[in-house]
Amino acid sequence: MPSIQVIYCQWFSAYFQTLKCPIADGRCSDSDITDATQTQGFSFYICRPPRWAEGVSQVVARPLGLRELRRLRRRFAIQGRKRPLSRRPKGRATTCETPSTPPSFKSEKNASMFEQTFKNIDDILHKDAGCGTELDYVEQTSWVLFLKYLDDLEKDKATEAELTGKTYTNIIAPEYQWSTWAMPKGADGKLDHHKALTGDDLSDFVNIHLFPYLKKFKTAAESADTIEYKIGEIFSELKNRVQSGYNLREVINRIDELRFRTHAEKHEMSHLYEDKIKNMGNAGRNGGEYYTPRPLIKTIVKVVAPEIGNTIYDGAVGSAGFLVEAFEYLKQSKGDHEGRPSLSTKDAEILQKRTFYGKEKKSLAYIIGIMNMILHGVEAPNIIHTNTLAENLSDIQEKDRYDVILANPPFGGKERAEVQQNFPIKTGETASLFLQHFIKILKAGGKAGVVIKNTFLSNTDNASVSLRKLLLENCNLHTVLDLPGGTFTGAGVKTVVLFFEKGSATRKVWFYQLNLDRNLGKTNSLNEKDLADFVELQKLALSGAEGTADSVNSWSINVKDIDQNTFDLSAKNPHKKEESALREPREILAAMKALDEESAEIMQNLQLIIG
Repeated sequence: MPSIQVIYCQWFSAYFQTLKCPIADGRCSDSDITDATQTQGFSFYICRPPRWAEGVSQVVARPLGLRELRRLRRRFAIQGRKRPLSRRPKGRATTCETPSTPPSFKSEKNASMFEQTFKNIDDILHKDAGCGTELDYVEQTSWVLFLKYLDDLEKDKATEAELTGKTYTNIIAPEYQWSTWAMPKGADGKLDHHKALTGDDLSDFVNIHLFPYLKKFKTAAESADTIEYKIGEIFSELKNRVQSGYNLREVINRIDELRFRTHAEKHEMSHLYEDKIKNMGNAGRNGGEYYTPRPLIKTIVKVVAPEIGNTIYDGAVGSAGFLVEAFEYLKQSKGDHEGRPSLSTKDAEILQKRTFYGKEKKSLAYIIGIMNMILHGVEAPNIIHTNTLAENLSDIQEKDRYDVILANPPFGGKERAEVQQNFPIKTGETASLFLQHFIKILKAGGKAGVVIKNTFLSNTDNASVSLRKLLLENCNLHTVLDLPGGTFTGAGVKTVVLFFEKGSATRKVWFYQLNLDRNLGKTNSLNEKDLADFVELQKLALSGAEGTADSVNSWSINVKDIDQNTFDLSAKNPHKKEESALREPREILAAMKALDEESAEIMQNLQLIIG
């Protein structure tokens, strides 16, 4: 195999990691080449990436002319090495001249760029009459951000097609592309103010032309599992609430400053987008509805341990936090010896199309969930806009079931009487209805991690008793994680996480009570380190080693020893000292009166002594 000129390039594929290497115009010896193929008369070579290129699954290389190399460098907008490109003498074979250290960009810089941009956008929207809450800020930022992301995604796909000799057809028609209506630029690469819409012209275009055009994708799409269909769904549910076209122009200008081309940029952007979802959840209402703390989600996913090939379901998907973290977990599960994701084409396609499923009742949460998954790399999420509880349990068949369930159903919601008729155990408590749904829709041998109010363990009403009995008889409830108050910001309830497997009755339940030396809140939230002890002990508990998983915070109970009438599973830590019960107010007042009388008697005696 002859020596070849090598180009490390950034390009995106739905099935591979986005490469984050700068172009290096070096040469490669035979020993550096791991695979080769021919397309359209060109020889493509797969070469070893630099050690520092975390997340790189493959690097495409082929002989390139100087003009083409410069054109590609401009197209990818990558800062290469600070020296002029030059042709090398033919036949001179050396090892790849790749940098031994990471390129100059830093993820911290990306993070601060996204963070500052989001802050600036919030400030702009705060001034607009159509946006009054954090919910509005997230909703309006989301649709503009999504269109910019979609534009970058299409550019990456076009570049990938060009490099492999294929043709890419854009999803969005030319007149509705970002570079046409949002950011038309001149030859100097700057915004062309003569062509750029603003004020009423911009608002009219968005409201009268752009949104109706994007809505049509839903009916025109070939199937519901395409990105075209999801685009149509998103813009059928959303509307532009930014009343001032001048404010909208400012928002667009800010969003255009962001880049989503590299793996690092996409990671930072999706991370900060989730921070915005968190802020929306903390805005005062429905806090737990939109945001479950990510350290808790990661821990639940780690304990449930899904595998590639499993179908993963969340029937109360919200912002899709569980599905996103499961996606990240599964990508990392197929890493190389250095911990970098290394998915096969088949595995990547399975993750994209046949792994993640969800349902969501509320429009805004549904849209944010879809966009959150797309921004994390799942192009056409299988999320349906529907009321999960409106489905009759008797209609669920084997083909409808899933291997893994990860969920945090809404706390304290109430359902109408007609919805309750879909369930064998009638109750208005939303979480209890969801738990019945999850037990029914889980496959035999399937695994689940579900967050629920801790009162589920001990409530004495008929529905709660019946539901605990159903769970213990049909599933192996092997682990219960008891969480402290304040875990969910803005939700004044204590919660537990139920970990169970369907198919065999519960014999023993292992409990872990998370006791922290601090109070949780907005400025002092839960972190993964807090849960590390639980994860380690839980492994020991499942291994069956007698007594090894017991600690001051953990214990086990045998189901045969609990009350067989109430099935009470209250998380009472036997290792924790009983705190003295609070006294009744009357008792406290009586004690105060006695102390006052004693003090008065002492004062009297002192006065007699003094005379």
